[in-house]
Amino acid sequence: MMYDTGKIVAGIIIFLAIFSVPFWYSQVTGDAEEVPNLDPALESLKAEGKQCVESVDYMRAKHMDLLNTWRDDVVRGADREYVSEEYGVTYDKSLTDTCLEQCHTNKSDFCDQCHTYVNVEPGCWECHNIVGE
Repeated sequence: MMYDTGKIVAGIIIFLAIFSVPFWYSQVTGDAEEVPNLDPALESLKAEGKQCVESVDYMRAKHMDLLNTWRDDVVRGADREYVSEEYGVTYDKSLTDTCLEQCHTNKSDFCDQCHTYVNVEPGCWECHNIVGE
């Protein structure tokens, strides 16, 4: 038999209330940030007949893994060619020449929106300089 059932239930309720305060606060005050909408940028790529090196879902989930692999391959192994698993197309392993020069030409409208939203500062920009920034 449990003699402290009421205290345990009350404790769980208090814990859940405290744990959920940030969620409720952002809902009440409207301070929650809106998720960035990259669809216009992606639609403009399609209109120009361009596609990313891999599928949109893959790039959303794993673009940093891909870029880190590219960096290691180029710097450590001098391997500069990437063959897309999704499309079978060969690309140059280059953040600035492939990604930013050919497709995502506006870093502030594309990269920075998501990186700001998730509060990350990727180390890419320590070495890669973007003209005009």
